[in-house]
Amino acid sequence: MSGLRVGVLALQGDVREHVRVLSSLGASVVNVRRPQDLEGIRGLVLPGGESSVIDKLARAYGLRQPIRDAIAAGLPVLGTCAGLILLADRVGGAIAGQESFGGLDITVQRNAFGSQVDSFETELAVPAFGKPPVHAAFIRAPLIERVGPGAHVLATLPDGRIVAVEQGALIGLAFHPEVTGETRFHQRFLGTARRFASKTDAPQGPRDRAAAAINTADATRGRT
Repeated sequence: MSGLRVGVLALQGDVREHVRVLSSLGASVVNVRRPQDLEGIRGLVLPGGESSVIDKLARAYGLRQPIRDAIAAGLPVLGTCAGLILLADRVGGAIAGQESFGGLDITVQRNAFGSQVDSFETELAVPAFGKPPVHAAFIRAPLIERVGPGAHVLATLPDGRIVAVEQGALIGLAFHPEVTGETRFHQRFLGTARRFASKTDAPQGPRDRAAAAINTADATRGRT
């Protein structure tokens, strides 16, 4: 996966930790702070941090709608902790005016495990990965309260509470694999990004080129 161009939303939160993991796996990483930074990336990580702050900054920098559009277009996205909240279609405990990018058919509850002092680490069985279990750090973590038919569960706590889901090209985690040395979720994300890149970057056939030419001509006529 050397050279695969992916982005990390770099407005607030544990950006450097994700950049370090992705770089160690051979990706070419872009810090996304402006809409133009999304150009050419084949995947995006939404890091942990403060979801309401990231939401406000994304709107202030004109990123909210471009990210929403990219998700709708199939861009692979990995969201951890606050990133999970930003990917959720429904958010409980949101502050006034807070919005998410959406994409995951789930309901999450912010700060479901309590405050910073209630943070904890545990081992998670992830059937998609087999053994060994995932060592997960929960830091002021959200909880996935409901999962719609579009998403499926990747991991739960021993008591059955859901902490990881996947839906198409989107992965949402309530915990922080980037701070515990766990790389398998990032590897899974990069695998999805690589498949997305192979489709996006595939050479166009004659029919595709003709359709593109028609679209360009239509757009040009619309501007005149």
